Amino acid sequence: MECPEEKPIIYTMENKPIVTCAGDQALFTSLYTTLAQQLPREPMEWRRTYGRAPKMIHLEANFVQFKEELLPKEGNKALLTFPFLHIYWTDCCDTEAYKGSVKEDMLRWQNSLRTHGSADWVIIVVENNETKKKNKTNILPRSSIIDKIRSDFCNKQNDRCVVLSEPLKDSSRSQESWSALLLKLRTLLLMSFTKNLGRFEDDMRTLREKRTQPGWSFCDYFMVQEELAFVFEMLQQFEDALVQYDELDALFTQYVLNFGAGDTANWLGSFCAPVRCWNGLLLRRPIDMEKRDLIQRGEASLLDLRSYLFSRQCTLLIFLQRPWEVTQRALELLHNCVQELRLLEVSVLEGALDCWVFLSCLEVLHRIEGCCDQAQLAANCSHTVGLWAYATDKLKSLGELCGLVSEKGPTSEDLNKTVDLLAGLGDERPETVNSLQSPYKKLKEALSSVEAFERHYLELSHAAMEMYQAISRMRSARLVGKSLAEFYMRKGDPERAESFLQEALKCYVSEGWSLPLTHTRKQIAQCQRLLNRTEDYLQTSALLAGDENLSSEEREHFCQEILNFASKSGDQAQKVTLSMGVFAHLTRLQFHPSTASVHSGADLQVELVLRCLMPVSVHLQQLVASIHFDIEQTSGTLGRSKGSQRLTNPGIVEFTQTTNSPSSNGTPALELDEIYDRSPTDNSLNSTGVICKNTHLLIRRHNSSSPSETPNGASPLTMKEEAQMLKVHDVTLHPGINSIKLKVPSVDPGTYTLRQLCVTLGQVQFILPHVYPSVQYEVYSQEPQLTVEPLEEPLLAGLPQFVQFTLLTGHYTVKKGDALQLSNSESMPILPSATCSARICNTAGELVGEQVLSIQSSEKVTSISLPPAAPYHSLMFQLQVLCLIPTGAERPPNERLTNGEVRHRPRSYSHPDTPMTAIDQRMSIDCPWSIYSTLLALTFYIPFKTKHSLLSAGNRKYVQVCLQNVSDEDFKLEEVKLLEKEDSSLQLLCLNNKTQQTLCSKHSLFCLWEVRWSDELPSSLHCLFSAHFSPLNHELSGSKPFHYSFQLDRVTTLYSVRAEILPPAGESHCRCGLLCALEVHITRLTDAAEGEVIEESKSETEAPKTTKLMYEVADSSSNWAVCGRSSGMVLMPLSPNATHKVQIEVMPLFAGHLPFPRIQVLKYLPHSAAPNIQPDPDSCVENDSLSLLDKSLDDQADTASIRSRGSVHSVGSSSDPAAPSSHQQRALNMPRLEPFSPGQVFNHSLTQQVLVLPTSDDHIMEVNAT
Repeated sequence: MECPEEKPIIYTMENKPIVTCAGDQALFTSLYTTLAQQLPREPMEWRRTYGRAPKMIHLEANFVQFKEELLPKEGNKALLTFPFLHIYWTDCCDTEAYKGSVKEDMLRWQNSLRTHGSADWVIIVVENNETKKKNKTNILPRSSIIDKIRSDFCNKQNDRCVVLSEPLKDSSRSQESWSALLLKLRTLLLMSFTKNLGRFEDDMRTLREKRTQPGWSFCDYFMVQEELAFVFEMLQQFEDALVQYDELDALFTQYVLNFGAGDTANWLGSFCAPVRCWNGLLLRRPIDMEKRDLIQRGEASLLDLRSYLFSRQCTLLIFLQRPWEVTQRALELLHNCVQELRLLEVSVLEGALDCWVFLSCLEVLHRIEGCCDQAQLAANCSHTVGLWAYATDKLKSLGELCGLVSEKGPTSEDLNKTVDLLAGLGDERPETVNSLQSPYKKLKEALSSVEAFERHYLELSHAAMEMYQAISRMRSARLVGKSLAEFYMRKGDPERAESFLQEALKCYVSEGWSLPLTHTRKQIAQCQRLLNRTEDYLQTSALLAGDENLSSEEREHFCQEILNFASKSGDQAQKVTLSMGVFAHLTRLQFHPSTASVHSGADLQVELVLRCLMPVSVHLQQLVASIHFDIEQTSGTLGRSKGSQRLTNPGIVEFTQTTNSPSSNGTPALELDEIYDRSPTDNSLNSTGVICKNTHLLIRRHNSSSPSETPNGASPLTMKEEAQMLKVHDVTLHPGINSIKLKVPSVDPGTYTLRQLCVTLGQVQFILPHVYPSVQYEVYSQEPQLTVEPLEEPLLAGLPQFVQFTLLTGHYTVKKGDALQLSNSESMPILPSATCSARICNTAGELVGEQVLSIQSSEKVTSISLPPAAPYHSLMFQLQVLCLIPTGAERPPNERLTNGEVRHRPRSYSHPDTPMTAIDQRMSIDCPWSIYSTLLALTFYIPFKTKHSLLSAGNRKYVQVCLQNVSDEDFKLEEVKLLEKEDSSLQLLCLNNKTQQTLCSKHSLFCLWEVRWSDELPSSLHCLFSAHFSPLNHELSGSKPFHYSFQLDRVTTLYSVRAEILPPAGESHCRCGLLCALEVHITRLTDAAEGEVIEESKSETEAPKTTKLMYEVADSSSNWAVCGRSSGMVLMPLSPNATHKVQIEVMPLFAGHLPFPRIQVLKYLPHSAAPNIQPDPDSCVENDSLSLLDKSLDDQADTASIRSRGSVHSVGSSSDPAAPSSHQQRALNMPRLEPFSPGQVFNHSLTQQVLVLPTSDDHIMEVNAT
C-alpha cells in the first residue's frame, strides 16, 4: 500500500502545539471549548537544559482527532507537525462496556503509540451523574473502573490516568477537578517540549558539527535550525527564535569571510550564481514561502537568502516591540550584502545593487511606519535617518548611471541601461499593488524622466537633511548638502551649489577636517569662478595655493591665478584686499635688543619671520607695519615700577598658526589614536578603528553664525592709518621661512604696540588686521636709582661685612666731582679700605670701564667721589661695614643726621625665618641728582644667643652663662670673662679650664664662675660677660669682642630645708606599703631681708619678728602616697638658725631606691600685703622678664591639691595685670602664695634617695611540667 502524499505545511503565526485526542469524540467535543479557553490562562515555569534561565510561558494547543498518520515517521524532523501529547477520553462506568469495547480500543491506541515510540500520553476518565443514572444495574464504583484502567495500562505510571468529575457543572468539586486536569496537561506538555526539543537540539548540534565534512549543505542545516525557531515562535518565545536566526546569520557570514580569505566550501557555489532579480526586501509577509522554497531546494541566490533571513528577523523584532533595531540591522545588512557580493565575486548588472538597496531602504521604512505612529517616528528619527540618506545616495548613483543628472539629459545608451534595470525588478508584488507610494512605483517613476528623478531626489535629500539637523548631526547634514551641491553643479546651477558648499565648509573649518576642507574649497572656487566673484575667488585661490593637501601643480595653478590678477593694470578702486592668513603666516617676532625695552634715543630693530604659503617666490612692492603709540603712559617717570611691567613684554614672541589664521576659531585640533580589538584566546585581530581622545572639546554645538573664511561673512579688511608706519620696499618672499628687519622709532618715551601688517602685491593687498598676541616695546626715561645689597647672605653683626652699592644712572649724567655723602653711625661704622674700585657697565651688562674711588671720612660724613658715567649705565662698587652688637646697657642719647633728622638707635628683634636676632641698620645718603636724602636699610643678624642662671649649693653661689651659636658659621672664642661692675670686693672664680674654645654652628658653650665674698653677700649682682670671637674658617686681622650685661637679684639664701624618712617601728628599713615618717626641718639662715613681709604682733609686749611660710609635700612621680595633711602654714621667726620641724606620714608604693617626695616652701602673703610684682630683667631665661606670681604647670597642680584638701589659704591669680578688673582687685585683697626666687631656699634632700624593701621575701613561681 502506497503511503499517502504528504501535504505541504503552511507555516503561519497561528501554529500551535498539536495534541491528539482518541476515544469518545463526542465527549471531547462537549469539553473542547472549556479546555481550549482554560489551558493558556495560567503560566507555567519552563526549566530548560544546559543551565538556561527558566521562563514563564502560556501554553496553547491545537486539539485534533487521533490518526495514526499524524504520528511522526522515522527521519521526519518537522517539529510543527509533531504531536507532543496524546489523550484518550472516556466516560465509561459500565464493566461490560469497558471489557467489550473500551479496553480493546485503548489497547489498540496504546500499541500504535508504542510502535511509533510516543511515550507522552494520558487517559482522562470523565464522571457524570447522568451516566450513572442510565446504567444503574451494571454500575460499579468509579474507583473500580479507574483501578482497572490503571492496572491494565498504567501499572508504573498511575499519574497518567486522570479523573474529571462533573465537568459541565458549576460546583467546587468540578472546579477542583478542572484545575487538577489543566495542571496535569500543562505539566505533561512542558515535559514533552523539554524532552523533544532537547533531542532535536542535540540532533541539530550534531548536524552543525559535521559542517566540515563533504556533502554538508548549509541550506539543509538552515531548514533544521529554522524548524527550532518556528517552535520557539509557536511558544511565543520570540527572543529565543531570534537567537536561532542570528546564529544562522553569523554562521553564513563566517563562511563568506572564509571564502574571501581563500577557504572555500562546495555548497557556496549555488550562492555565487549571477544575480537575476533585485526586487529588494519583502517585509509585508510573516514568511516569504517563495524564497524559503528556493532555500530548501538549494536554488536561492545570496540576495534571496539574505532577504528571507532579514524578513524573519524583522518579524520577530516587531513582535518584541523593537522596531528601531530593525533599522539598525537593515543598514548593516545592506552594506554587508554589497561587500559579500564582492567577496563571492558574484556577477551583478551595473546599478542592480543600487536598485536593490534603494528598494530595501524604502521597504524597511514603510514597514516601520506601519507599526509606529507619527509621534514615535519623529522622536526616533535618529534610527531611520541612515536609511533615508543611504536611499538618497543610491538614487543619486542611479541617476548618474542613467544620465538623469546631466544638463543634456539621458542618451540612448542610458535608456537601455534603464530598461535593463527595470526588467530586473520583475512584477510588483501583490502586497504593494494598491499602494500609491510603494518603493517599486517610486523607483520606476524616478527612472522614467529627468523631472521625476529631480523631484524624488530632492525630496529624499531634504528629508534626510532635516532629520540630521533635528538630531544635531550637523556633519552628516552637511555631507548630504554637499551631495546636493554636486547635483546642482551637474545641472549647471552653481549659485545654489555654493550655498550648500559654504555650509559644509563652515563645519569642516570649525572641526578641523583637513582633506574634506580642501575638496570643498576646490568646489567653491569652481562656483565662484563661474559666478564671476573675483574677490571671493582670489581669497579661495590663495587658500588653495597654500594648501599642502594639493599637488604642486594644482597649488601653482591657483597661485598663478592670483599673480595674473595682481599684474593687471588698473586704478586704485579695482584693488582687492584679502586676509594675510591665506598668503603668509607671522610665525615669530624678535626685538634687538631682546629686552624689548630701551631708553629714549636708543637703537631698536624688529625682525619679522614670515612663513610664505605660496608654492613659488613672490615679489612684493612693499611691506607695511602700523605702530600705535600710547600717549597715556608717557606722563611721569618710568622707573622701577615700570621695570616689572617690561618683563611682561618679552623680546621674542612666538605665533602659532591658529593665532593669526583667518580660518581659525579657537577649536583644538583632532587628537586621533588607533585602537585594536584582539581575541583573548589567540590574540588574533578582530577589529580595528580610530578613536578621538579629545571628543569633549570637539563634539559640541557650534553657532551657525560663525565667521566664514570668505570676506562675504566677515567685516571688510582695512589698513588703519597710524602716526607711525614702518615700511620696507621690494621684498621677495620665498616659499617657507623669510626674515625681514625693520628699524622702529624710539624717540618719545611710552609704549608702542604693533597693530597691523600689510603686504602689497600689485592690485592685491594682504592685510593682517590684528596681531595677536599683543606685541609691545617700551621706550622709557628713568630716574637714577641707588641700591645697597649684601654680597653674601646673611650679614653677621660683630664681623666686617662687604656690601655692594649699585647706581643706575638713568637719564642723569654723572659728572666729575659728583660724590655720595654717607652719614656715619656709631653702631655701623664704615671701615677704611686701601683700594676700592667702581665698575661701569652699559645696559647690556657689558663692562665699559673701571676706576678707583676716592673715599674721605670725617666725624659725621663719609664722602665717596663718583667716576664720570654716561646716562643709562650702571656703576657698582663695594664697601666694608661693621655692625656692633648691642651689650644691653643703657642707651646713649639719640644723635642727629647731617640733614637734621633724629637718628634712631637700631632695635633688635626676632626674625621668623631664622633663629638669629635681627638688627635693622639705616643709612642716609645725599645724592647729587636730588635735594632729598636717600634712606637705605641693611639687616644684620646676631650670631649668638645668651642666657644666664644662678646656682646654689648651701651658702655657696655659682653663676652660669650659656652662649649659643645660632648661625651657620663656626667660631673660635678667647678671653671669656665675667666681671662684677659695682662691688669690687666680690671675687668671681672662673671654673673653665680652657683659654680658647671652638663654638660650632648650632652648638652651645656653658661657662661657670663661683661667687666668693669676704664680708657679706650683696642682695644683687651686676655682671658683665665678655668674650672675643673670630670665624674659624676665615682669616681676619683680629678677634672681635662680644659683651653681655645682666643683673641677679635676691641671691642670698634665706632658708635651708632638710628631710629625713624614718622607717616604721621595729623595722630597720622602709617597706613597701607601710607608713613611714617624713621629718622636714626648715631653718632660717639670715636676719630679716629687705622686702620680707613681717607678721604683726597682736600683743602689746614686744615679741620676736616672724613671717608666715607655706610648705607642701607632693610626689609627682607617684612613688609615694602622702597620708594625712600634705601642706600647712609655718610661723617662722626672723632670726638666724631658727628651725621649724614638721612630720608627715608617707607610704612608699614601690620597692627600691626611691627619691624623696618633693618639698616646696612658699611665701604666705596676708590680704593686707601689697603685691610684690617687680620685673626682673635678668631672669634665668635669656633676657626676658619673669613675674614672681607666674607659676609652672606643676605649681598650678600643687596649688589645686592644696585647695582640694580644704586649706584655709587661698591663692589669687590674674589673667591680665595690665588691665585689672573688679575680680582682680578682689583677688589681690585675698591671702595668696608667692614662690621664693632661685637660690633663696636650698633643699638638701632634693636628690636624696631612701632604700625601700618589698613587703615580703616570699616568691611564688608557677612551674608547668609537660
